[in-house]
Amino acid sequence: MKAPSVDYVAVAPMLIVFVAALVAVLVEAFVPRAQRFIVQVFLATVAIAASLIFVVYLGTQSTSLNTAGGAVVIDGPALFLQGTILVLGLMAVLTMADEATPESSAFTAQASAVPGSADEARASRLGLVQTEIYPLILFSMVGMLLFPASNDLLTMFIALEVLSLPLYLLCGMARRRRLLSQEASLKYFLLGAFSSAFFLFGSALLYGFSGSVRLSDIANAVADGGGTTAASAVVGKDGLLLMGIGLLAVGLLFKVGAVPFQSWTPDVYQGAPTPVTGFMAACTKVAAFGALLRIAYVAVPGARWDWQPAIWVVAALTMLVGAIVAIVQADVKRMLAYSSIAHAGFILVGLMAMDRDGVGSVLFYLASYGFTTVGAFALVTLVRTSTPEGGVGGEATHLSQWQGLGKRSPLLAAIFTLFLLAFAGIPLTSGFTGKFAVFSAAADGAPWGVGLVLIGVAASAIAVFFYIRVIVLMYFNDSVGDAVTVTRPGALTILAVGVGVVATVGLGILPSAALGLANSSSVFLP
Repeated sequence: MKAPSVDYVAVAPMLIVFVAALVAVLVEAFVPRAQRFIVQVFLATVAIAASLIFVVYLGTQSTSLNTAGGAVVIDGPALFLQGTILVLGLMAVLTMADEATPESSAFTAQASAVPGSADEARASRLGLVQTEIYPLILFSMVGMLLFPASNDLLTMFIALEVLSLPLYLLCGMARRRRLLSQEASLKYFLLGAFSSAFFLFGSALLYGFSGSVRLSDIANAVADGGGTTAASAVVGKDGLLLMGIGLLAVGLLFKVGAVPFQSWTPDVYQGAPTPVTGFMAACTKVAAFGALLRIAYVAVPGARWDWQPAIWVVAALTMLVGAIVAIVQADVKRMLAYSSIAHAGFILVGLMAMDRDGVGSVLFYLASYGFTTVGAFALVTLVRTSTPEGGVGGEATHLSQWQGLGKRSPLLAAIFTLFLLAFAGIPLTSGFTGKFAVFSAAADGAPWGVGLVLIGVAASAIAVFFYIRVIVLMYFNDSVGDAVTVTRPGALTILAVGVGVVATVGLGILPSAALGLANSSSVFLP
């Protein structure tokens, strides 16, 4: 049996992050505790930056290729999504690093301790800082980089598990409200396990239909009518194909938080440490939509008339449910969670176009949404409760605690207002450009696209209400007194938020360069 050839330059972005994750595990074992934090942060940032340099280099080569025996494909969409994940991941790591002091850390001092136990209290008294988060973040990013570049369903499943398992752990590491955090972790794990099972079962059915797990082979089987395997003769080729596509869609739509697979999103977003929430909300969505794009455009484009009506309904429900339910939320993180659900619906609108404009619009939307999301959650970490002794407590996420924030911290309130306006799709922000791009692509290319766009516009109008409500609370309501304080951000958080602000404004005022890059990166290699 001939060993598969591997182009190590092409897979270097993934290999660099993977090797860094392995080294980070050794750092936890052998580096003294006092030096672990600085070593881990340095290792993570250098690895992500080096990986990003390789992605940029590969993007300048203007070549697409299959490698690792055809299991991995390096093409325009894969490189664009990998670059986006790396930049957003670097922003998230910077935010986590600024949360590293015992007083302000969002992470528990000892994740293995029972909440409220003597061990947990002892770890807090000693001022321990959790550094295991950095290898976990790097391992999750390896899966995210591989997910949209996978060229067969088994590789895609492995990437799905690699990106998910570290996130299950990270969600349970919140320093405060430990029981809520562990509940979020357990819920995410159980529902994620079900979604992975659906994905694997769908892969098995498509293998039964086509006799292969390679995406191009599945596409050829769809074009030829399938039915060449024993399983297809027993069950029927259409049955295997449609059930396989449906089960794959369940697994992927769970990851993007689309209705009706969104039930985990608000609880997990609220319970997880806020920097992890920002990382999940941005990077996981980018990776999952990348995989969904590749399956839709490479594996089953010939069956579009079978799956497009279902996706049409899912997109419409996702936009409406996310926008309507967000109105009644009283917690900032839960409100942003339902906002994330609505945005998943907007992105699905672009998916429906099934042409280059549709792919380009989705790529642009994912990038613009990711920058805004990481920046918004970074700001949430700065609004804290005050202790009776005058110290800093946990995050103040109830909306009533944000009253009068515009007077107490005008700069923070102004930047958060910018991010909210971008989420709402107000002109001159990246959110407006992204929505305009996906709506235009769907109206021109998607079946019943105009109807879906009208639903999207209605959902956007509904969403404006709860974004404006937060702005009104910050600027036109009286402050809650000394119960809430705004912590001074560190240099790393300022850098991460600054990148988010520049991207949100720049992609709204001068989007042509980014849109051109997205459109030029929208061709999938079979």
